[in-house]
Amino acid sequence: VQLQASGGGLVDAGGSLTLSCKTSGFTFATYWMYWLRQAPGKELETISRITTTGEPTYFLDSVKGRFTASRDNTKSTMFLHMTDLKPEDTALYYCAPDKTGATRGRGTLVTVSS
Repeated sequence: VQLQASGGGLVDAGGSLTLSCKTSGFTFATYWMYWLRQAPGKELETISRITTTGEPTYFLDSVKGRFTASRDNTKSTMFLHMTDLKPEDTALYYCAPDKTGATRGRGTLVTVSS
């Protein structure tokens, strides 16, 4: 199982970023998928969930209305669209086929400057 998140970077507060997660080694289309993040000094938290058919069914309260998720099962890839970014969104972002992130792959760093 391989998962590689990408698309992170440095952005000003109020800006937008779209993260991608390319996967391989498992039947992506049959798994609900999750985005998670870990801010410096904090625990890993689940921020979104998307069903096999692409319906986002969960967002962490602090990102509701600002983040959305999508997926392309033909490319075994999922996306996190982030808008109105805040400094507290600064974190390493991961994708995983489980809600705990135990199988998460390499993350991508998002840094939001105030």
